[in-house]
Amino acid sequence: GEWKWNYVGRIQIQVRSGDQNLCSAEATALEACRHYFSVLPCMSLKELLKGGQRMQMPENVLPMLATLVDKAPADGEWLYEVKWDGYRATSFINKSEVNIRSRNNKPFNEKFYPVYNALKALGIQAILDGEIIVPDDDGVSDFQALQQWRSEADGDLVYYVFDILWLNGISLMNLPLIRRREILHEILHDGHDVIKHSSNFDTAPEDFMQIAEEMGMEGVIAKKADSKYVPDTRAKDWLKIKVKKFQEVIICGYTKNEGTNKQFSALMLGLYDGSGELVSVGPVGTGFNTKMQTEILKKLKPLVTRKCPFRVVPDYNKPSRFRPNPPKAEVTWVKPELVAEISYAEITSDGAIRHPSFKGLREDKDPKTVTWEKTKKTTEVVKRKKKVTIEKPSKHKERRTLLNPSEETQVREVNGAQLKFTNLSKIYWPEEKYSKRDMINYYYQVAPFMLPYMKDRPQTLNRHPNGINGKTFYQKNVTGKVAEWIATFPYYSETDEEEKNFLVCTNEASLLYIASLGCIEMNPWHSRTKKPDNPDYCIIDLDPDKNSFEQVIQAAQVTKQILDTFGVPGYCKTSGSTGLHIYIPFGAKYSYEHSKEFGRIIARMVHEELPGFTSIERATKNRGGKMYVDFLQNRPQATIAAPYSIRPKPGATVSAPLYWDEVKKGMKMKDFTIKTMPRRLTETGDLFQGVLGKGIDLKKITKSIAGLNDSYKKATNVLLKLL
Repeated sequence: GEWKWNYVGRIQIQVRSGDQNLCSAEATALEACRHYFSVLPCMSLKELLKGGQRMQMPENVLPMLATLVDKAPADGEWLYEVKWDGYRATSFINKSEVNIRSRNNKPFNEKFYPVYNALKALGIQAILDGEIIVPDDDGVSDFQALQQWRSEADGDLVYYVFDILWLNGISLMNLPLIRRREILHEILHDGHDVIKHSSNFDTAPEDFMQIAEEMGMEGVIAKKADSKYVPDTRAKDWLKIKVKKFQEVIICGYTKNEGTNKQFSALMLGLYDGSGELVSVGPVGTGFNTKMQTEILKKLKPLVTRKCPFRVVPDYNKPSRFRPNPPKAEVTWVKPELVAEISYAEITSDGAIRHPSFKGLREDKDPKTVTWEKTKKTTEVVKRKKKVTIEKPSKHKERRTLLNPSEETQVREVNGAQLKFTNLSKIYWPEEKYSKRDMINYYYQVAPFMLPYMKDRPQTLNRHPNGINGKTFYQKNVTGKVAEWIATFPYYSETDEEEKNFLVCTNEASLLYIASLGCIEMNPWHSRTKKPDNPDYCIIDLDPDKNSFEQVIQAAQVTKQILDTFGVPGYCKTSGSTGLHIYIPFGAKYSYEHSKEFGRIIARMVHEELPGFTSIERATKNRGGKMYVDFLQNRPQATIAAPYSIRPKPGATVSAPLYWDEVKKGMKMKDFTIKTMPRRLTETGDLFQGVLGKGIDLKKITKSIAGLNDSYKKATNVLLKLL
């Protein structure tokens, strides 16, 4: 029949379907229809906030905690959500001032800087409660990935927000949860990459648990729809039901078996019993790789002690049914200050953990609070089925950062190579305050697009170790001066009469290695090592002197018209400095001499069309301040800034591939920088792909030019003889 809703005050509601009583409770109509029928009545934020208490933003709120139970509850009305396996985080947002704190009040601003930046961008005044995770490809939280997270190269952080405690001068903690969820829905909008709602699922708890188990989730959280937020309390209105068994434990030492090549064999674990005594719960010897062991030992080293932290020293050489003669182990004790999380099969009768597996370190937990987390009994649950779906991360991810914003020296593994980046806060662009870190992060972001124009090409290194205003030098020979895994290409130095080696970019790791040397710009050969005498393209370099950039644009337009006349594809990019570059694909089918002579013909045609402000004279003094239409870049070992390369110029401008319809009056070099280019690439893709295509039929095109104008016969005959 017809439904009429009354939004004012609290009323007695009874909702029936036939003889079945669906809901009978005292609540607001808003709460009832939202919870039972997924209907959102139109209420303003002002109406939703009614009942809240006006107060200043609290300086600190310790989170409300859930009680562990063995089954989902049956009595009362409950909201169900995913139990995210991550770091609990309370966020205090006062417009541009943001503080993110862990469950034990540790700061998270620097550690999880993408979340900090995303919250700052919201520009609101609020206190939010949620969980920071790193989702896997199925959208399920991966705690080990979170524990090892250092930058966005390690995965995408997501802050799942499930509660709001304060907003615009009003405390919401005394409002029912379902109302707080509505307010949260009004404040946070969908479509954000980092900050997301932790959704409620209106489904039968047993179905939810089954799905959670199938998807590998940690468990389910059940919250009473009318529950208030009680800080620093493990409440019975919030329950957690785990699919797998997990336990926080304290690392109290580590063992190393005789003859092992591992850094350690097992971690000795403990926790506090009911009397506050630290007791052993056994070792864990699985779940960590070499990299994790290195990180764990690094954190344990300052905690090493001669004294066993347990009152009773555990038998770490104890034989078992399956290992009657275990290898002899030596133990190193540590102060009980580092918390880990493990999964396990069961707890034995003597209090030991059976089949434990290490999951990760819990730096957000206070070791003094780590005790057995015992489950409590609940009765069977009622059935109400509905499909549960978890949002999966986008497969088309935009790269963000390789290096985090705080650590001055960072080691990253790329393509299996360990890259060490140092002096990351050194300013390379003083006016913009862009650092070496910003430069390397840019090259990481554009590497998939840039690599085809760098891969297998010898490089002339242009090094700026102190930024664009510091001393710079070119480096060709890298013999004995670079990492062993870097590829090289030999050349003979007539000056020194000895064999030397160019550095060769082979993959993303070597591209970033070049950047780490302070190479602001990248200067690859036009040819690759397999065909060093055959360039992939011919280049026309429009290099202005006293010309305006509008004249450079005009020369590029004329160049395109000439190429179009003969059916020759041309691809334009900014130089990143003052000029434009036009590439013509050759497909590595012709020599540098062919490329130079063809470039000479095109350059001459451009000059004849624009004699007033262009020149093809090589000597600067003979150009009279005119734009140089340079074709002599087409020679062996000549280099030019690669597509997407940064230039050591104010503004951190980039050599940017262009659509031809962008090459017009009004285009500015400063439109393409290390800040704008990554986002542009997500929209345009690689506009230069055709440069590395099949290549033109040079003989056919040269004959066409010869037949067009007798004045070109001499030049075309030279080229035809070479062909």
